[in-house]
Amino acid sequence: MTPDEYCQQKAARSGSSFYYSFLFLPPQQRRAITALYAFCREVDDVVDECQDPQVAATKLAWWRQELTRLPAGKPQHPVTQALQAASTEFHLPEEQLQEIIDGMEMDLQQSRYLDFKALSLYCYRVASVVGLLAAEIFGYQDRKTQKYAHDLGVAFQLTNIIRDVGEDARRGRIYLPIDELQRFQVTAADILNARHSDNFRRLMDFQIERAESYYAQAIGALPAIDRRAQRPGLVMAAIYRTLLDEIKRDGCQVLSQRTSLTPIRKLWIAWRTWVRG
Repeated sequence: MTPDEYCQQKAARSGSSFYYSFLFLPPQQRRAITALYAFCREVDDVVDECQDPQVAATKLAWWRQELTRLPAGKPQHPVTQALQAASTEFHLPEEQLQEIIDGMEMDLQQSRYLDFKALSLYCYRVASVVGLLAAEIFGYQDRKTQKYAHDLGVAFQLTNIIRDVGEDARRGRIYLPIDELQRFQVTAADILNARHSDNFRRLMDFQIERAESYYAQAIGALPAIDRRAQRPGLVMAAIYRTLLDEIKRDGCQVLSQRTSLTPIRKLWIAWRTWVRG
């Protein structure tokens, strides 16, 4: 199996909305974004699948070292071997790849966030940086597109947090800011014990409104000249906004279920958005 095949298999197996967003790209860009996505999956899996935080930290340290081998052309893992070609061709800064690992390390160091400012740093590292790297791969002419990529990354991560409240709680993590829990009179125990209430529903409505505002802000910032090149992000935004609509329609039952869209529905949304340009 070649490095590119390994990354393709990793991306396809995940069933992520990210995967559907780059189905229609030219081969060169598709290989690069698939390698980037596979890298994100590898380091994310370290945190999610390792029961021992020290083992997870050791594995992330290995990935840090692996990234330093990119410039010398000596990466050891299939993902970084594929990523090396993408990094060279599309000028992906190693510092930004390292920042993604910084975000994963935050998951090992904390399981609560005091306020949205603290959560924003996490969103930047695990999602906005990915958006900025993806924008380089897709190409742009106007630097304002970087603002679009940053805000779209935040919107994606906020959507993930909303969708995964229950799943994260079962791992002992609560990403919803503590001051907002207090404002809506929802306790950590309510979330950890999956106690749905009117207050929790209002809290989630607030979270959804904020995510939607980031989508609107991002798309509003995208210069017309770069809209066509940045279609993969627009595809993913369309899929994720549909997911938010479904969560809201279900009454924000995210403590006990994980709302998702079927593959065929994701494919339909992706094709429709791509064709519209």
